[in-house]
Amino acid sequence: MNSPVQQIKERLSIEEIVSSYIKLEKAGANLKAKCPFHNEKTPSFFISPVRNSYYCFGCGASGDIFTFVEEFEGLDFKGALKLLADRAGVQLPHFNPKEESEREKLYRVVEEATRFFEKNLEGNQPALDYLRARGLEDKTIQNFRIGYAWPDWRRLYEYLKSKNFSDAEIEKAGLAKRPEEAGKAMYDRFRGRIIFPIADSSGRVIAFSGRIFPDDPSTGSGQAISQAKYLNSPETPIFSKNAVLFGIDKAKDSIRRNNFSILVEGQMDLILSHQAGYRNTVATSGTALSDSTFSKENVISNLGLVRRLSPNIVLSFDADSAGENATLRAGKIALALGMDVKVAEMPEGIDPADLIRQNGLSAWKEIIKNSKHIIEFILGKILKNSSDARQAGKEIKSKVLPFVNAVPSSIEKNYFIKKISDLSGIAEKALEEDLRVVEKEFKNEGEEIKEAEDSLQALGKKDYIERRLLGIAFWQEIQEKPVVDFKQIFEKVGNREKYENAKEDLIFQAEIFYANEKDLQKDTVEMLSRLAEEKINEQLAEKMRRLHLNKDKDLEMFFIKEINDLNKEKEKIKNDRLKDK
Repeated sequence: MNSPVQQIKERLSIEEIVSSYIKLEKAGANLKAKCPFHNEKTPSFFISPVRNSYYCFGCGASGDIFTFVEEFEGLDFKGALKLLADRAGVQLPHFNPKEESEREKLYRVVEEATRFFEKNLEGNQPALDYLRARGLEDKTIQNFRIGYAWPDWRRLYEYLKSKNFSDAEIEKAGLAKRPEEAGKAMYDRFRGRIIFPIADSSGRVIAFSGRIFPDDPSTGSGQAISQAKYLNSPETPIFSKNAVLFGIDKAKDSIRRNNFSILVEGQMDLILSHQAGYRNTVATSGTALSDSTFSKENVISNLGLVRRLSPNIVLSFDADSAGENATLRAGKIALALGMDVKVAEMPEGIDPADLIRQNGLSAWKEIIKNSKHIIEFILGKILKNSSDARQAGKEIKSKVLPFVNAVPSSIEKNYFIKKISDLSGIAEKALEEDLRVVEKEFKNEGEEIKEAEDSLQALGKKDYIERRLLGIAFWQEIQEKPVVDFKQIFEKVGNREKYENAKEDLIFQAEIFYANEKDLQKDTVEMLSRLAEEKINEQLAEKMRRLHLNKDKDLEMFFIKEINDLNKEKEKIKNDRLKDK
């Protein structure tokens, strides 16, 4: 009998899967599109229905329907397998708990905790009344699997122990904490809170965000709990704050269909927006954008996933200083990534959830409809609040022109310069001169954003190839009659220790992927070739960086020669690979 992977491949074509994410054009016997994995103006992403695979001549992204879904959705193999199996109507086998990997156990313990929290909410009338008072319908509460954590110290921990989960698994899942004092029992991380599960793109719950309830709860012993209003899961082996947005699993299809996303801050903002019909809404709550510390990598990773679904985004944060700062920092990087960024201006002192509850769908629809491009939004606030033309000019230079500078297109830059000139009365020539100054000031920031995006793309690609190859090597190592030279794979890939904790997952992937696969040897050779190419790309990036920083003319020629040699080596690898096809 065919493996689940083979059954899925027989039922789902590469054209069907890829076209459900991006628009395809005919190109002879193949299809083409703009690559979803890197910015480009001319399509270089080709899909071969005959080979049931894709390849991008721009960035080198390649693979089958599983690879595509993993990279596009930001999922691991099992997440992609679950998503595609559901779509193909293929029943996945029930796995023996004794053979579960660490990650699989963490998914299971988090799922068990989700059910526990859901059951708790059913028996908590005050919490249900609160959610209903905030405008949530019972169907919505169930759909988002909202739950409740009782204010007891160990109720969840004891429940999970009764389900045979170990202390280590409960702690690694971020559900309980180990006390500093030795010998004391572990205690629940979430206590006295309404719980909002955070799911990955395939719908698996991976983390939680909890709002304290009631606002002044007490423990079972009557002692007051002094805690923050919101508490989020820590980073775990299955949850990375910079790789997911709250609600992405429920929003992704609507984002693709409507060709824009709405980014809000709070869970209630998102849930009520979905309930009102705007299912293309995602939220930063519980993820990296809501952190007080902010990094370009985090935003690029989050926004990168949303950008693949649609380049158009509307930001709708609270109309306070924190919300404005979040709008500006996320908006600037979204512009640099080539996204079209608009801002939905909220009334002072009200958030999207309150607006929808108090004024209904029509008010929210009007706010979204009247959203302005972020540059026009910032400019409008400056002109509205400035009575002095000179002061307005200074603010335009310091607050608006950096956003114009972040726009990649020269045509769009010229459009906004003219727009600013028309609305402010400042001559275009003066604005252009100031923009040149701003370009120099923010040159490093632009390069950092590009480097962060490139490094994330390169790391993702290289990591994927390494995982696939090491999965094959780990699998073949335990076979009586190996089909491929696993020792050669270990030697060429290296990094074996880095993936030891994921060994069982990787073996599972290789087993299920290549159970009836005749092309195991061919795939291994091709992936080793791509890995060699990615390693050269890393060296090229480092040489280019050093060439850029170098001030010595003699060293400049040395770096140029090294770069040329690496490019020749890379070209040879590509040509050899094409000969083998």
